[in-house]
Amino acid sequence: MPKTGSCECGAVTYRIAADEPVHVYACHCLDCQLRSGSAFAEHAMVRAASFECEGELEAYRRKIEGMVSEELFCRECHTRLFNRNDVLPGMVFLRAGTLNERQAIAPVAHLWTSRKQAWVMLPEGVPAFPESPTPAEFGAAIAQAQSSVEAAGAV
Repeated sequence: MPKTGSCECGAVTYRIAADEPVHVYACHCLDCQLRSGSAFAEHAMVRAASFECEGELEAYRRKIEGMVSEELFCRECHTRLFNRNDVLPGMVFLRAGTLNERQAIAPVAHLWTSRKQAWVMLPEGVPAFPESPTPAEFGAAIAQAQSSVEAAGAV
């Protein structure tokens, strides 16, 4: 079954292929705090080839430390849905709170915990990185989460 989501007003909807894993991570960096207006932001990286979006979008492009990022919003309600960048062109960085099943979200990792708000308590057993993890470290966090899901399904 594909995973789906939308903006606040429903004018833009998306689907992620059923076989595409959706691993959510929480980023506590100062940019995510500022841009989300909250203590952290929840993101999920999915392959662009597994992502379909319908509806009218508005794009905002910006350059961050040499990387070009394009953020996409609903043209009607301005919900920020996802972004793409030129460093990982085959990936979509989804705003996990726009998923229809957002109540079931459990981050597989916490990034930039050196910047997290003091009152945020991180769950035990979930990988936490003081800054951005290396690709190998992030892959290990995803593998750990996947093995936990598989173990829970086998019980």
